[in-house]
Amino acid sequence: MAISDIDVLVLPGWKGGDESYWYGGWIDKLPNARRIEQADFETPKLADWVAETEKQILLSTRPVALVGHSLGAITIAHMASRIAKLPVIAAFLVAPPDLEDGSTIAHLLTGFQPLPNEPLPVPSFLVASRTDPYSSFGFSERCALAWGSELVDAGDAGHINPDSGHGPWPEGLLRFGVLLKRAR
Repeated sequence: MAISDIDVLVLPGWKGGDESYWYGGWIDKLPNARRIEQADFETPKLADWVAETEKQILLSTRPVALVGHSLGAITIAHMASRIAKLPVIAAFLVAPPDLEDGSTIAHLLTGFQPLPNEPLPVPSFLVASRTDPYSSFGFSERCALAWGSELVDAGDAGHINPDSGHGPWPEGLLRFGVLLKRAR
């Protein structure tokens, strides 16, 4: 299946990011890629984020690959049982934050806990940094195990966002291509 034969739906994280984030470049470059716009990126509600994501999946006319950054990755993980009934072929999860450890943002993002522990029913990669200020690598390892995702060690990469020097992030796009080959 060629990339032109699928829809790529990108779920940004808390506050929504902007075109300087790596996924902004991916949306510009990949055919049939689009960003899921949530009604509220500042004070997110899990039920709303899940409902909008499911709506966008159902509006797609091709099989869907989900790409989630930060809270977007957590949202995808919460959708495991729904994804099994939807035309989703893969999930690419990047830098999910630890919302249960009392981190700097956990108290701001209530409602996404407890973290899901159900495996995703599609091939998935979880890309994690060893220097993410919002989660430890050990947390990412536990998530990958629980969600049935292959863990990809991004090394010293911060939160894999513009602040950590990740603009276009071609390495991530290559890894996404590897995941799509597995989804065929």
